[in-house]
Amino acid sequence: MPQNQGPGVRRRVLASALTQLREDAGLGFDDVIAELGYSKSKISRIESAVTGVSIVDTKALAELYRAEPEQRNWLLKLAKVAKKRGWWHVYGDVLFDWFSEYVVLESEAVAVDTFDIDLVPGLFQTPDYARQVMRAFDPMATGDVVEKRVELRQKRQKRLEDGSLSAWAIIDEAALRRVVGSAEQHEAQLLHLLALAGWPNVTLQVLPFAKGPHIAMGTAFHLLKFEDFPSVVYIENLSGGLYLDDDTENEWYSLAMDHLRAAALDPKESIALVKRVMADS
Repeated sequence: MPQNQGPGVRRRVLASALTQLREDAGLGFDDVIAELGYSKSKISRIESAVTGVSIVDTKALAELYRAEPEQRNWLLKLAKVAKKRGWWHVYGDVLFDWFSEYVVLESEAVAVDTFDIDLVPGLFQTPDYARQVMRAFDPMATGDVVEKRVELRQKRQKRLEDGSLSAWAIIDEAALRRVVGSAEQHEAQLLHLLALAGWPNVTLQVLPFAKGPHIAMGTAFHLLKFEDFPSVVYIENLSGGLYLDDDTENEWYSLAMDHLRAAALDPKESIALVKRVMADS
């Protein structure tokens, strides 16, 4: 069963922020009802993220809770973004429900830190590599569905190409040595990694086998960073995606990423290892 069946991450962030503001203002539900005329069930639905919050309601609540101007602007922007529809909606018929939220979040992020164990990150995949991975993950998918998913992945990569998204990827050596597709396709993927490593908005590090155990063994993850609202951690498994937006969890995964950066080869050494893997293939 997919793990992301509840409200979107951004809706939960907005609900949590409004709840905290109300409590900090020393107001109860009855106060909100008296001032704004809302029903108790409406306030409850807003704060539990069962329902979205309109921009009008967000503004009214922020004013009632005496939010600072900067925080009020952040809340209003978050409310607008939570209702946003974009280019990815044309791929709704081929997107897994639990991954659609990730595509939306990634489209709004300014940076993504990722640690992958046995595959190249999606943003760094060639079309041939992506095609092979998608066929293996969903053997029942038709050729048309696979091609549309590959097209979606390529469109996601456009933000790397235009420089509007920065990426810091730490990839386990296993991902480099695992042959996905033909030998030629494997080589093309490694060459693509070398090309990406030269981009100013991309940092590539490889975690070699020789480094032994590390803090994130068995757990690949993505840390999405935004300009105007808190970071979100995404962890994927066979049946769904888990989204974490709690401050404590964010701190833990940020710390894990720092440990991985320290353990991995530096970018120059990482490029050298990619070239050695190519020579060994």
